[in-house]
Amino acid sequence: MRYQSTRGHAEQRTFSEILLAGLAPDGGLYMPVEYPQISADDLESWRGLSYADVAFEVLSRFADDIPTETLRTLTRETYTAERYSNVRAGENAADITPLLPLGDENGTPLSILALSNGPTLAFKDMAMQLLGALFEYALARDGSELNILGATSGDTGSAAEYAMRGRRGIRVFMLSPNGKMSAFQRAQMFSLDDPNIVNLAVEGVFDDCQAIVKAVSSDLDYKAHQKIGTVNSINWARVVAQVAYYFHGWLLATDGPGQKVSFAVPSGNFGNVCAGHIARMMGLPIENLVVATNENDVLDEFFRTGVYRVRAAAETHHTSSPSMDISKASNFERFLFDLLGRDTERVAEVFREIDETGVLDLSGMPEFARIHEFGFVSGRSTHADRVATIREVSETYGVVIDPHTADGIHVARQHLSPGIPMLALETALPAKFAEIIREALGRDPERPASFEGIEDLPQRVEVVPADYMQIKELIAARTGL
Repeated sequence: MRYQSTRGHAEQRTFSEILLAGLAPDGGLYMPVEYPQISADDLESWRGLSYADVAFEVLSRFADDIPTETLRTLTRETYTAERYSNVRAGENAADITPLLPLGDENGTPLSILALSNGPTLAFKDMAMQLLGALFEYALARDGSELNILGATSGDTGSAAEYAMRGRRGIRVFMLSPNGKMSAFQRAQMFSLDDPNIVNLAVEGVFDDCQAIVKAVSSDLDYKAHQKIGTVNSINWARVVAQVAYYFHGWLLATDGPGQKVSFAVPSGNFGNVCAGHIARMMGLPIENLVVATNENDVLDEFFRTGVYRVRAAAETHHTSSPSMDISKASNFERFLFDLLGRDTERVAEVFREIDETGVLDLSGMPEFARIHEFGFVSGRSTHADRVATIREVSETYGVVIDPHTADGIHVARQHLSPGIPMLALETALPAKFAEIIREALGRDPERPASFEGIEDLPQRVEVVPADYMQIKELIAARTGL
């Protein structure tokens, strides 16, 4: 399997060669030259496999330069019931991503695909734990080191830090928007005292943090000298690891070949739903991919109108589903690459236009007329919507959900198709967002015993300006390179 840049001016590379990389040298994102195809017979042969072995089957199609038994061992060591043990009552930890049926809504089975049973109680653990194992394997094989520079709007940071803490040859510099995460999210990240973890709170919004990561990654000499890598979803390995749970969810929700399901995906940076797009392109029978945004509705606006309009930091809302407070979706480029017929020159031209004007208008273009062929539909959720959805799901089904999952369910209900199961992808356990749970239900959410009192632990974080040059100087000073 070879990988090319979406912008066409970088050499094709193997999975192992792009594993530790973020952006391609030309500023594009890596994509497979072609999608491996999974047949109906392949899918049926996977029924009854463990999550780890489904993940192996998916990953092996993309990482064919990693020895088969090595990759199988890495997936089996990563996806264990012991590591993904934070399950709700009635869920089976051995499923890793259990299916939690809610009920029948207008002839449509509605379920939650539980993705938040890992060590940081968020879906980001599903990919990040494997990424940590892959990084450590690759670095040990090559006798190398890696300085990870990441950006988080809430859950990516803690998932990355818990996946990388204590791993040999790895140091993490994690940027987050100062004061814009929940108290639980801040405590989860900032209470870690591992010497290889450095938390930097940026005076700005998530998009400022993401822009710094991209600016540093685009300085190729600095990136090489400082051995900079990334765990954000611009990293291909992170996205492809998420593809596995779409296949596993389909297997749990169906009982025969060719049956279709839909997935509702809370969306900010487009990485999670991009993994669903990849699964669909590989042949997974997906009816709709429901893109659910909060008040930061850049993606919903595009899928409704064909206009992609980047918001400035001042226009980015600080909401009660903060992990989606993003106004420039990095992984959107991967979808545009496919939508524009994999025309790398056109993709490069489009992103020059976005960088210059902040707007891409495909509304009158034939490509936008084909948007339905990719299965995307969308919708927007507000604070009032998510509070009402949290309350209604609790009262009707006895299940407490986090605000991002509430956004997903709220929008999913606008796109139900009779007889086609709708799986709402869970973003996090509600323990991470106590403030809105108290508002909706009048009580605190339950939390695993291991996280009791986490907000009271000492926190280690540095507040820094949104200045990529200062971040570069800080990294150089800390690494001594």
